[in-house]
Amino acid sequence: NQVERWFGLLTDKLIRRGVHTSVKALEDDIAAWIDTWNENPRPFAWTKTADEILNSLASYLTKVGTDSQKSEEN
Repeated sequence: NQVERWFGLLTDKLIRRGVHTSVKALEDDIAAWIDTWNENPRPFAWTKTADEILNSLASYLTKVGTDSQKSEEN
């Protein structure tokens, strides 16, 4: 979902790339990143339809040996 994607961006663009010498420095950098994001927010554009996503998931579940119908019944 969009919240997970936003946290993924925060992780990829700031936390993994940054060098934080203290918890306070990390907190300050996160706050600054959020402020910058909020000054120029960008919507997320989904590139697949819901049907494409569900078909991809069903294909994956078939490959790993999980029957999606059985999962729904449980």
